[in-house]
Amino acid sequence: MKTYSFKVVMEPDEDAHGNPAWFAHCQALESIGGATSGRTQEEALRRINEVVRMIVQEFIEEGKPLPEGPRDSVEVEEVSQREPAKPDPHTHTPCPVGLPKRRTNAV
Repeated sequence: MKTYSFKVVMEPDEDAHGNPAWFAHCQALESIGGATSGRTQEEALRRINEVVRMIVQEFIEEGKPLPEGPRDSVEVEEVSQREPAKPDPHTHTPCPVGLPKRRTNAV
């Protein structure tokens, strides 16, 4: 299994009605939709994790290389089986995305 770790930045924000919210974005994937928001830090972190997973899965299924971002924003490592890291919503948090290795003829 290959694990991708993406740096996620979370910032206080407001929704369209001026209510407190959180903006979460992944610099390495922001140009292709790697950003979202939530009413709480936890909701924003959960949503950005889902967005990053969808983007990575789509690129892998289509056989495209993942976009490269700033050097410190993406980490890739080979692992056998590993549980995703528990995110700390109070810091800039890596967003681990564990996906199975792709076989040449498998989807």
